[in-house]
Amino acid sequence: MAKQERVILVTNDDGITAPGIRALIEAVKPLGKVVVVAPDSPQSGKGHAITIGVPLRLNQVDIFEGIEAWQCSGTPVDCVKLARDKILHGKPDICVSGINHGANHSINVIYSGTMSAAMEAAIEGIPSVGFSFLEYSYDADFSLPKKVAHEVTKRMLASDLPAGTLFNVNIPIVSEKDYKGLKISRQADAKWVEEFDERRDPHGKKYYWLTGEFKNRDNGQDTDVWALENNYASLVPVQFDLTNYSLKKKLEEDWKDL
Repeated sequence: MAKQERVILVTNDDGITAPGIRALIEAVKPLGKVVVVAPDSPQSGKGHAITIGVPLRLNQVDIFEGIEAWQCSGTPVDCVKLARDKILHGKPDICVSGINHGANHSINVIYSGTMSAAMEAAIEGIPSVGFSFLEYSYDADFSLPKKVAHEVTKRMLASDLPAGTLFNVNIPIVSEKDYKGLKISRQADAKWVEEFDERRDPHGKKYYWLTGEFKNRDNGQDTDVWALENNYASLVPVQFDLTNYSLKKKLEEDWKDL
């Protein structure tokens, strides 16, 4: 009996027409049956938002040759939920999200729609990964990110990974000649120091534009930021259990009289 083809759910947060998702489809297409469910418009920075109280639209589109694809009016997380319930009627073998235009290293994982889509799949027990490319340009060359996405997805499908496995992969802007490979990393202690630029519209009314500067407070050479600065792609195994276990243990002792 022939081995059943693996089902690969592809999604993103930049929208179904973004070059990054086309690159990801091309990267994983040789590895199984690809089904795409992605937002119909950009949803960057939406994090793990879901749509409540507003109807969701789901329409099949013919924009990737030979690939079943659907566009959704909701968030990246909505896309994964609908894909599982209404398109696949069950779990895919893997969920791959991206390839995002821009970094999702360090604290960005909290805000990222790319990673939240992958996280939603992981919550359902589906091995999942989010891919991000540090290049923001719409015309970015995705040759290296495609190779990284193919190899990581191939390895994941061949591995006996535990339920809830979730990887955050970031790819640097570097030539294939200077690329050093994939480094298993931890999330850096780094964040955006933000402020709002106050401006006025043509009617004299105030509005605000979020700005900021990225600050890395982590000198470790095992972080995602270090890996990317040194021409490696970073892979961080991510968990969605936010419990601080060391503090929990301390509180159980210090606050046991409550």
